[in-house]
Amino acid sequence: MRRLRNVKIVATLGPASNDYEMIKSLHEAGADVFRLNMSHGDHGEIRERHRIIREIERELDSPIAILADLQGPKLRVGVFANEEEELVEGQSFRFDLDETEGTSARVCLPHPEIFKALEDGTSLLVNDGKIRLKVEKCGADFADCVVTTGGTISNRKGVNVPEVVLPLAALSEKDRKDLEFVCQLGVDWIALSFVQRAADVEEAKGLIDGRAAVLSKIEKPTAVTSFEEILAASDGIMVARGDLGVELPVQNVPPIQKRLVRRCRAAAKPVIVATQMLESMIESPMPTRAEVSDVATAIYEGADAIMLSAESAAGQYPVEAVTTMNNVAIEVESDPTYREIIEASRVAKRESVADGIVAAAREIAETTDIKAICCFTQSGTTALLTARERPRVPIIAMTSLRGTARRLALSWGTNCIMTGELERFKQAVVNAARAAQSAGYAGPEDQIVVTAGVPFNVPGTTNILRVAPCDQRLIFASDPE
Repeated sequence: MRRLRNVKIVATLGPASNDYEMIKSLHEAGADVFRLNMSHGDHGEIRERHRIIREIERELDSPIAILADLQGPKLRVGVFANEEEELVEGQSFRFDLDETEGTSARVCLPHPEIFKALEDGTSLLVNDGKIRLKVEKCGADFADCVVTTGGTISNRKGVNVPEVVLPLAALSEKDRKDLEFVCQLGVDWIALSFVQRAADVEEAKGLIDGRAAVLSKIEKPTAVTSFEEILAASDGIMVARGDLGVELPVQNVPPIQKRLVRRCRAAAKPVIVATQMLESMIESPMPTRAEVSDVATAIYEGADAIMLSAESAAGQYPVEAVTTMNNVAIEVESDPTYREIIEASRVAKRESVADGIVAAAREIAETTDIKAICCFTQSGTTALLTARERPRVPIIAMTSLRGTARRLALSWGTNCIMTGELERFKQAVVNAARAAQSAGYAGPEDQIVVTAGVPFNVPGTTNILRVAPCDQRLIFASDPE
């Protein structure tokens, strides 16, 4: 299904988007990737949503990526005798391992790993950062704190510890079960929560064993600090601004977002900007102007994808939210300023033959009357390298592997078309010309750029570039063999 924009849209499925007709409507409205949130819904519900997506994919003959988002460890306080208590700035409050019901002076924090990592002066955040405390004294089973920002603390509210690396694995026991379930189901991407270090990603990849690509969620300050190592270990990145905005001062998040997006583009790895993009559309058919500007900013920065969470999962207007994102993207990408920003932020990368081939393809396409760049890819790497160039013409990624086509649905500007296995380059050119015409990217009188690797069907061998006519008679006339 051809899109009139390059940035991709990720839509989260949930109670508001649970049946065939709604999910199909979301895809037709612009959703390229569907997110299955493993924090909500049992395995039966997840399996059914997966089945519906694949059925729609077959009906529309349109590769769709499925992203399973693991919950990650959840750090929460225990329960209170009165269900809630009011904490006042300046008062003392203790966290400990005593499972007795909490009072206005203390509560159980059933995570000994947190106490092992705490130091005097460390900050503790409760209830999405609404309550803030500073550790004055701590030990293996307690932390005596002073309240720096008061508020209502109640049963099982979440706890954040932003300033230290916690001795916790990114995968809980639930995550391990969920991971194996979705790998067997056949998802394309797995989003890893609570990433603190590259080792967290490596552990997950070992369990996944190539069955899906790994997308690391950057939601902790320690992940920002270790970002280069995490990026190197990951197949893609999600800038999870909600948790980042809890654990860091909110004013720090926009420059971090911009920096991470640029680093991902330089590494030719997809990056999603997520959280609260059109939050008001959970209850309103129209977004706020600030939300539209936020979506536009992520597109101007060159993000591969922008994501809807509760807007499409539980909101009253899921199709309208996707349509709004689609329309904003089309408008932004038609703005001359968009091209100026994208091209000014291009990083020249000339470390391999493939780097040179895709850079040349983009330069040729932009200096002559070329309608599309058609790249043949097995692993998806050539398409990702082409997307890093952010060319002005469409990218047609042709592959014989359905899994590769699905994963590339997350990558900027890639339009995936299935093809059979090839043995000769001329056959590739003919297939590319047919695909460009049948999908409406070019006419018989037009030209395209074709890139491929010989020998065929071997990942990492991109070494040929050809400017080819779409008229097959001219292809055979110029290359009778």
